Amino acid sequence: MNRLKTNILTALYKSEDGLTEKELIKLLDLPKKLAKKLSDDLAGMKKFGDVTNKKGTWRLKNADDYFTAVITRVTPRSGFMTEQGEMPVEYFVRGRDMCGAIPGDVVLAKRILAAVEDRDPEASVLAVLEESDMLLTGVIVAEGNRLMVLPDKLCDEPLYIAKSGQNPLHVGDKVAFSIKKRGERHFDHTVAIADSFGSADNAKAGAEAYMLVNNLHIEFPDEVLHEAAKLDIDEPDADEVARRLDLRGEPIFTIDGADTKDIDDAVSIARIEGGYKLGVHIADVSHYVKKGSALDGEAFTRGTSIYYADRVVPMLPKELSNGICSLNPNVDRLAFSCLMNVSADGKLLNYRFEKTVIRSRVKGVYAEVNRILDDTADDGIKAKYDRVIDRIPIMRELAEILEKNRVNRGAPEIDTVEAKIVTDENGICVDVKPRERGVAERIIEEFMLMANNAAASLAMKEKFPFVYRIHEAPAIEKLLALGDTLTALGVNPEGISERSTAADLARVISDSKDSDKYIVINRIVLRTMMKAKYSDEPLGHYGLVMPEYAHFTSPIRRYADLAIHRILTDYVYALSTEKLTKKYKKFAAEAAMQASNTELSAVRCERECENLYMAEYMKNHIGEEYEGFISGVSPSGIFVALDNTVEGMISVTRMPLGEYEVQHSVILTGAANGKVFTVGDKIKVKCVSVNVNGGFIDFDFADNA
Repeated sequence: MNRLKTNILTALYKSEDGLTEKELIKLLDLPKKLAKKLSDDLAGMKKFGDVTNKKGTWRLKNADDYFTAVITRVTPRSGFMTEQGEMPVEYFVRGRDMCGAIPGDVVLAKRILAAVEDRDPEASVLAVLEESDMLLTGVIVAEGNRLMVLPDKLCDEPLYIAKSGQNPLHVGDKVAFSIKKRGERHFDHTVAIADSFGSADNAKAGAEAYMLVNNLHIEFPDEVLHEAAKLDIDEPDADEVARRLDLRGEPIFTIDGADTKDIDDAVSIARIEGGYKLGVHIADVSHYVKKGSALDGEAFTRGTSIYYADRVVPMLPKELSNGICSLNPNVDRLAFSCLMNVSADGKLLNYRFEKTVIRSRVKGVYAEVNRILDDTADDGIKAKYDRVIDRIPIMRELAEILEKNRVNRGAPEIDTVEAKIVTDENGICVDVKPRERGVAERIIEEFMLMANNAAASLAMKEKFPFVYRIHEAPAIEKLLALGDTLTALGVNPEGISERSTAADLARVISDSKDSDKYIVINRIVLRTMMKAKYSDEPLGHYGLVMPEYAHFTSPIRRYADLAIHRILTDYVYALSTEKLTKKYKKFAAEAAMQASNTELSAVRCERECENLYMAEYMKNHIGEEYEGFISGVSPSGIFVALDNTVEGMISVTRMPLGEYEVQHSVILTGAANGKVFTVGDKIKVKCVSVNVNGGFIDFDFADNA
């Protein structure tokens, strides 16, 4: 479609009452020599059913098929757009119908096909209404004597570099670029290099590029750093300490990973008559990060800290996250404490929230506490924990009761394995292994759950605005699909229906505990459930089987927690529900939405970066054989997960000849030799190739079957 036709369609779309030819000429500012072409184009568009003419006024035909949308994803052969409006709809776009649009562009689009079964509805781009300045990534390649950029996703042809930036470019460099001049097709664009990151064969370069183009800032603005510098202090203000409940005499301590520097939670525990006295003491970040400050604005924008490989991209500058807010040992720290009395059978009897000052006895480490718990701790560890070691058995005792209660509520115990990326001094991935989760980790998790539950319970009881952590029930179609999938895997789907409770899902997992498909069933049940998110409405938590839940325990790392600390502070200082509602109703809604969106961005970032590092690790293991299991199937091949958590793919081109078809999302059939590939099947593979830049790992059958 030529430029004039797209301008005509855009003008008619924006006009409610249609336009005459004269009005179009004036609106489009056309010279006289194009007036005849306008008439010809209008006639042609009428013939093809794009426009109508009534009494000299031109209008779009089937105007309801036209809409504005935002381009969300682009690949060399297709793209996706999301219709703007209250009910966003995603549309598939064929590559030839993209009109050169890139992610972030606002476009005028036309519906082509409605949604059918598992296929998205289809549309075409008619015109780019607002051009995005979004950065994209690619790799420098040589075309003759000229350096060009081969985009990672936009198209599969290199683009001409109109502006190369300050740093010299080399073949193989990972770069970020913007569109300098647009063409009719993606491969007609010319680009300007925004930044270069070194070799695309290094995961670190790819991760840094991903952060930049997705607007995930590593560096803090100067204004934020200036505010943080003022808070680079060793001890809290003495007057503030005097105003608080003094818990410095209590045996409070922290337990985290060995490398953790942003310590935002500490615990205390004691046996009392009829049960336990449990304290969860959280860094009082809201005391330092004031509403309306540059620090607060940046924390809201970031929403969460991001963790990948050996890197932390913090929500707050290190002066706070590792300094005055971090509950470091043997120094005074301001805390927001949830003080709870728990019955002998693990019921929360009563609780209160207090602004406190604490002094952690020791910086506990999960691995060390686990050694105390399994009675393998050496004298050095015992000496380190001397002042709190008598509390550790009590912690396990209560945590086991709480864990049993959670299971009895019907909460699914989904057993997922996270990857631990090990890097050397140069940031190169040298090992990938499963992240261990021992008894100490589960103890802290149970105590944090209880404090989070108490925070939400208080807000619901007093009816003031809040940011809740919610987890809605699975969609009916997903539950029904789960039943079909389990049947296909040879697993009894009893109890799985459109009315399945969390307890029903928990039963599926527990019944498969000794099955060779246990890990796969965990994954399938997890995918069946909705993603947890934040809301200013208390909609409950399906997975935890809790009607009241929030995130209170990590304000250094999550804005949602910081937001409710701010609200709870005013509650503790006796602000009425009416005043809390007036002050925080809008804030709670905005904070919940931002926290949900930034959490999704962070999860995507961590997953994408993890893929890069895994590929970098496997680059040095090409030709080696591994045991694994089929973790997924598609018409393009089978996905295989190794024991070390690395996942790769055996392409259909390496599989037996046949016409492959996926059944029930877990079985791949169609091999001419009758071979069937089922998710969960054990398999031995060989690593044959790696693409670090794309985060892709290619396997083959070890026996070349």
